[in-house]
Amino acid sequence: MTVWDDLVGQDRVQEQLAAAAKDADALVTAASGGEPVDQGSKMTHAWLFTGPPGSGRSTAARAFAAALQCTSPDRAMGGAPGCGFCDGCHTSLIGTHADVEVIRTDLLSIGVKETRDLVRRAQLSPAVGRWQIIVMEDADRLTEGAGNVLLKAVEEPAPRTVWMLCAPSLEDVLPTIRSRCRHLTLSTPPVEAVADVLIRRDGIDPERAHAAARATQGHIGRARRLATDERARARRAAVLKVPLRVADVGGCLKAAQELIDTSTEDAKQLAEEVDAKETEDLKAALGGVAGGRMPRGTAGAMKELEDKQKRRKTRTQRDSLDLALTELTGFYRDVLALQLGSKLAIANTDVQDSLDRIAESSTPAQTLRRIESVIACREAMDRNVAPLLAVEAMTMALRAG
Repeated sequence: MTVWDDLVGQDRVQEQLAAAAKDADALVTAASGGEPVDQGSKMTHAWLFTGPPGSGRSTAARAFAAALQCTSPDRAMGGAPGCGFCDGCHTSLIGTHADVEVIRTDLLSIGVKETRDLVRRAQLSPAVGRWQIIVMEDADRLTEGAGNVLLKAVEEPAPRTVWMLCAPSLEDVLPTIRSRCRHLTLSTPPVEAVADVLIRRDGIDPERAHAAARATQGHIGRARRLATDERARARRAAVLKVPLRVADVGGCLKAAQELIDTSTEDAKQLAEEVDAKETEDLKAALGGVAGGRMPRGTAGAMKELEDKQKRRKTRTQRDSLDLALTELTGFYRDVLALQLGSKLAIANTDVQDSLDRIAESSTPAQTLRRIESVIACREAMDRNVAPLLAVEAMTMALRAG
């Protein structure tokens, strides 16, 4: 099992990364031996992975990081880096390698303070590995100030530092940063490829794996959650009933409230799982005693944690609601395919009766307007419109058609 095995349906990207990893291995070997460095190397210090949600951007970056840190003895005999078994590969993939920092955020943005900390780390030489690697999974969430801080580090990197930035599209990253990165564009993997990896790697029943992959249209993470989490399946089933529940104003308002309540519940459950442990760990680190008062001077740290948890809860709620809107868009996309007699594969075959009812009772023009109303709802929430107002406007538009 090589480090590339989890990179689903991205053969061209895999070839590019494997070639770069091989050149990177040669660069390190040549530098340590005092040999001249090949200036025509396929390796570079900054990479930008782009692609739609679920395409495997962060998976590709992690696999590349592991290949760069590979210490397999087979390399000396011409073997490709990225064996998947050596200590460098293994620790990079599971997130414990001392020289691989993976940055992801549960918050709405990545600020200047966090980015400065990363830049300082990036100036260090590798502690135990061959490269100092920073993987930023949510580069699109950098604030403008944070992006400007990062720019300097990308412009003038340390000799053995590699930046790997992940974002949905090139436009989500500052032009000054993306112009200094090598671009790799991933595509949505085929449904069959996603089902295969769920069966092979996660041991999921083939029928359920194919249903989940088809329903999520190749989104690997969502497919795995749908196949393994009963709660996720129940939430999706409730969302796909919305088109049949907006026949009157009362139904529209009730459906909107339930969508908001579901996303709020998701955020609350995550908070219950994470916040309590975070709070207790911080109290212990600051010298607090269970059931007693906190030492002087610790109120600021506790307040900072509370603010972080509040922002994360908002982000989780928005993400949950956005997922529901994505599933609604998929529903109406299937309706449109039926109305136009398209040969496009239907994603939501488990609600075929509902699809048929909506397709027969409306026109393609109405379906397009409904898809536009879902998109408008997402855009409204991006502009910080109150979620309930945005969703109520959407359900009323779904009723009007």
